[in-house]
Amino acid sequence: MGANSANALLFLLTTLFDLALWVYLLRILLQWSRADFYNPISQAIWKATRFPTDFLRPYLPSPGNINLAALLSAAVLAVVYVYVTTAFLGYSPSPLEALWYGALKLLTLTVNLFTFTLFVQAILSWFGPGVNNPASNILWSLNEPLLRPVRRLLPSSAGIDFSPLLVMLVLQVINRLLPLPGFFR
Repeated sequence: MGANSANALLFLLTTLFDLALWVYLLRILLQWSRADFYNPISQAIWKATRFPTDFLRPYLPSPGNINLAALLSAAVLAVVYVYVTTAFLGYSPSPLEALWYGALKLLTLTVNLFTFTLFVQAILSWFGPGVNNPASNILWSLNEPLLRPVRRLLPSSAGIDFSPLLVMLVLQVINRLLPLPGFFR
């Protein structure tokens, strides 16, 4: 297999793992933010993450709004991601390293997910302010816990809300501070 084929395959593997992890993270974050369960997007995410979350749920309590079954599923998937990626690159991490890199990968993906959703919400607000659709409702539910404290400190100026920009900036600084190796990003 040539270098280009190997790079393409690694890209495909990491993209598929990232998308799967994003879906599990969305389930966790939507439940944490108390998003509308009957929203079609919430329903799709819920159905996509039923296995193994529904199997684990009776054995793991959910303190508050944190779904530990979905969190454990995401953590196991992140560790599998670390092992698959490093095996593809010819490296075998210790179990402790795999857990550490898996946790960092989940944190990085969470920061990137919030950055992406804030960006999409900002773009949607330009084209249809006040429009009520399933996507904007989910984005509002997901991002409002991050934006509300910033809006208290930084009120809108001339009708322009700068809080998403400030939150995205802080999220990207956090992302740069996470010590995740480059091939896991």
